Amino acid sequence: MTRAPKIVLVWKSGDESRLGPFVEDCLRDGVKFIGVVGPNCERVHDLIDEHVVGDGSDGTRFILTSWHTDETLGEALEFAEMLSGEYTGNVEVVEL
Repeated sequence: MTRAPKIVLVWKSGDESRLGPFVEDCLRDGVKFIGVVGPNCERVHDLIDEHVVGDGSDGTRFILTSWHTDETLGEALEFAEMLSGEYTGNVEVVEL
């Protein structure tokens, strides 16, 4: 399954072991943006960034990220939809 260029990740499970495979799928599919909403979303945002950067040796690995503490899914979607330029495209909601 190919992912949309922009994703709003609804963090529900708390299972951080699911993030690595999810991020790798996003990198493979050319996702340009991941916004995280839900409990502990700031930490999840940081973990995604750490996974994308890895050891820093691969400069082609990049995904713009944001976290949306105390915001609704609708507000996070609105933010994602506003992104333009190289971040133009559809938004997909993913629950993990």
